[in-house]
Amino acid sequence: MDRPTPHKRKPTHRDARATRQRLQRAGLELFASAGYRGATTPALARAAGVAEGTIYRHFTGKQHLYNVVYQATQAWATDLVAEVDRDHRQDARRRLDRVARRLTESAARDPAAVHMLLARPSPDLLDDTSRAAADRFHTAVERIVAEGKAAGAVRAGPADLWATVWLEVVALALHRITRQEWQPDSPHTRQTLEAAWAAIAGGGTSDQLKSGERA
Repeated sequence: MDRPTPHKRKPTHRDARATRQRLQRAGLELFASAGYRGATTPALARAAGVAEGTIYRHFTGKQHLYNVVYQATQAWATDLVAEVDRDHRQDARRRLDRVARRLTESAARDPAAVHMLLARPSPDLLDDTSRAAADRFHTAVERIVAEGKAAGAVRAGPADLWATVWLEVVALALHRITRQEWQPDSPHTRQTLEAAWAAIAGGGTSDQLKSGERA
């Protein structure tokens, strides 16, 4: 008598979602560590524990996966800024300081995510949705800077310029933390965050943070 053929369970939507999440996490880690070119589809599949062909069931290709991962990190950072910005009991400098410190904590906890946030991919690699996601993150920071400018705490000039300057200086600390050269609470980190504010501060501001103060 023939043995009955074991019933093979059909993949569920939950299985598909879990596989997609594994691919996104594998993409995040590999894009951060190896770069776009270095993160080959065989390497991505191995890291996610799936067959290489599975990638194409969830994404049109490596570039699509890269954009999905990039958009996710930009959205996460935008939400972080928005959460801090909701507390209008604090002035612009204190809110920016909270944003910076939360980013430094994230850089230590999940360096790949922060590395991806700070990535500067070639323009032809990003799609329109990714560019819009990056703009939303920058605009969220710019909104706080603009409030500081209106209050006289940020120097005269375009708020988008000073938001860019502030982010660039903060990024110096974030890069060091992702490489495990600094810690979020190290003196070098704190000095860099203070320098980020000093780079955009207007004269005569009365809302100076004391050195080492924690909001």
